[in-house]
Amino acid sequence: MDAGALISFLALDLLLVCVPGADWAYVIAAGLRGRSVLSAVSGLVAGYALHTTLAAAGLAVLVAGSPQLLTALTVAGAGYLVRLGWGVLRRPAAPEAATADAPDTRTSRVFLRGATISGLNPKGLLLYLSVLPQFLTLRGAHLPVPAQTAALGLLHMACCAAVYLTVGVLSRVLLSARPTAARAVTRTSGAAMLGIGAFLLVERLATL
Repeated sequence: MDAGALISFLALDLLLVCVPGADWAYVIAAGLRGRSVLSAVSGLVAGYALHTTLAAAGLAVLVAGSPQLLTALTVAGAGYLVRLGWGVLRRPAAPEAATADAPDTRTSRVFLRGATISGLNPKGLLLYLSVLPQFLTLRGAHLPVPAQTAALGLLHMACCAAVYLTVGVLSRVLLSARPTAARAVTRTSGAAMLGIGAFLLVERLATL
């Protein structure tokens, strides 16, 4: 795996990460609800760390080869997105409307939700199964394939951390003095999670 392959992967990965989706919706909603953006992003990155570990171990290929398991993961992830999205739509919050939960409990909950969203995100699984392998050097490489896979996975995690932190911080800063706009953005984020989850459910169940 040479420098050219790394740069090409980085460019493509940044493009994919910058496309708004469930991850964007979650980090925006977390920021506007007065919760820790860092905890939300850390959770999302932890979910992709799981994908990286599975891919490096070769387990992701086994998942891809099992339609039943892939369907179960897709349905679980989509169902979780629908549940979160519906909750955000029901209780949109302005930035200053932070909950009264204990900080440590609230932070751990935000982290776990982020890890669940990205860990069960079929888009992430497909990224590791279809995009990442195209940048691996199978012959004559100085690094074995698992090490290359881990390196590209870490690069993806770094891209996610940089982009999602920027999105979360900017959404909080720009909307902190605009509660009406903040509620509108929160509702949009909830609708995005709900729509993405519903689309994934219909798409996967239609193939059965």
